[in-house]
Amino acid sequence: MIDFGNIITAMVTPFDTKGDVDYQKALELANYLIDHGTDTILLAGTTGESPTLTHNEEYQLFKYIKSEIGTKALIMAGTGSNCTRTAIEATKKAEDCKIDSVLHVAPYYNKPSQDGLFQHFSTIAKETKLPIMLYNIPGRSCINIDVSTIKKLSIEKNIVGIKEASGSIEIVKELKAMLPNSFQIYSGDDALTLPCLEHGAKGVVSVASHCIGIQLQEMVSFYHQNDFVEAKKIHQKLQSLFKILFITSNPVPVKAALRHMGMNVGSVRLPLVDVTKNEDEAIKKVLLSLELI
Repeated sequence: MIDFGNIITAMVTPFDTKGDVDYQKALELANYLIDHGTDTILLAGTTGESPTLTHNEEYQLFKYIKSEIGTKALIMAGTGSNCTRTAIEATKKAEDCKIDSVLHVAPYYNKPSQDGLFQHFSTIAKETKLPIMLYNIPGRSCINIDVSTIKKLSIEKNIVGIKEASGSIEIVKELKAMLPNSFQIYSGDDALTLPCLEHGAKGVVSVASHCIGIQLQEMVSFYHQNDFVEAKKIHQKLQSLFKILFITSNPVPVKAALRHMGMNVGSVRLPLVDVTKNEDEAIKKVLLSLELI
């Protein structure tokens, strides 16, 4: 059984001044994250701007980062799609790149039924040997994967976890109660990591870990060691960062934060646009308050 660890970082995709993927900077960032608390790196998730990456760019990113990182950390690839055939093709490409696992988001825009969701994910699972993490984010996909559907999917031996980003602690509680203990539940929201841990989550798929990976690793580790007081102290201290990193559309703020921290990963691709002057100043203020710059 694969162990994703406490912290999965949904890594941004660095771009150069021309807006092309900067693969060398991506490797630099990946190594930085591994050295600062990340157990598993997720490539080409929403934070990695997957909607505006070409499939070829994604495959090059998968192959290059995995070949250079080796076994220093697990590499997860976002290969989800609202087309089942496309998702299968992308997953097979990731498998060819020796990727360790894949993330599959609920199909967006076409809004399948729960049976359609079940058939989508189970069909993908049967076409790959890679461990699969489901991704429930109704705020972006416009569809919720019901707990009963996830329970049915957990029977597939390679569907091993979920990134739960509905914002509902009740759903985390239901998942923990209904699923096997081996099924790994991860918070998909930095600000809800501690509440999710309290109801059975193992860790977090994080954006903030770009900036505070060590602190997040400490918080989750303290919780698992039953040191709830120290875990809560860190959780409360980091709330200002969790909030500011979503002052506008992700990953715009975290890319700005990284630039302030000396890791220039470039801007974002249209239709996303960079932070405003006021937003940038607000991000800098929080980073200074936490002594991150």
